[in-house]
Amino acid sequence: MLVTELWIYPIKSCRGLSLNAAQVSANGLKSGQWGDREMTIVDATGKFITQRQYPQMAQIVVALNGEEITLSSENVEIAPFTFKPTLNGQKRTVEVWRDRVTAIDQGDTVATWLQKALHLSHSVRLMRQTPQHPRLVDPHYAPTGQETVSFADAYPILLTNTASLADLNRRLEVKYQNTSQNVPMSRFRPNIVIEGETPFQESTWETLQINTVQCRFVKPCSRCIVTTTDQITGKQNPQQEPLKTLSTFRQFPHQGILFGENLIPLNEGSMQIGDPISVVSEQKEIPQNQSSEGLPEES
Repeated sequence: MLVTELWIYPIKSCRGLSLNAAQVSANGLKSGQWGDREMTIVDATGKFITQRQYPQMAQIVVALNGEEITLSSENVEIAPFTFKPTLNGQKRTVEVWRDRVTAIDQGDTVATWLQKALHLSHSVRLMRQTPQHPRLVDPHYAPTGQETVSFADAYPILLTNTASLADLNRRLEVKYQNTSQNVPMSRFRPNIVIEGETPFQESTWETLQINTVQCRFVKPCSRCIVTTTDQITGKQNPQQEPLKTLSTFRQFPHQGILFGENLIPLNEGSMQIGDPISVVSEQKEIPQNQSSEGLPEES
């Protein structure tokens, strides 16, 4: 088994960046000085916004240029915008799910550009995480209770398996009698993609090692409406695919519709595409699935 893709999403819910190699910090994957989901867009109240409410966020392209970041939009009427993120701006409280944490406002100019690019009638702000105000992982799932996370939903790293995606796409082909509903891995917005041998074998692992980095599997990833959004066009699938088909064989009691695994790195290091994967330990019990044609509430 090998690593086939590495991704970071410097601004939460905007377009991801494909990497050939990445550093691994306590907060997850990094490219140079920029970490995964280090920044997030918030509304006027400080609450984070995502593709769940605004699927057009997928069309915001993020490019890293040393200490600067260039934003562009698939909407050709909006010119690209380059700015230098700061840790010296105004401090504001950001709300991400049940967490409230202090972050640094990146200023009026980038906020105005984002509002225009997203075609929003209300104002938004771009916020950057600061090392002085860490966000803790849910202590129920953290090995020591002191592990930290960026503005990712809950955990530092999300891992997916190509064999699991192939299984899902085979089911979509059977259901629709063609490949029209097949989806790429980008729909699941992972950090690490592995080339596995068996669909959903990742659900049986407890600890794995990539290069010198060991990661603990802490919780399966519950999927939501974002999986139905094309990550290039920002359009949602009218048949609610692949979420609807996924729900027929990957819905679990009290957990939701599962695809991919959330990980916590146990040490810092680096990894690159082509690195072999070693399963250090496996879980003792795997939950039994519960088939359902219905869709859960948005996660």
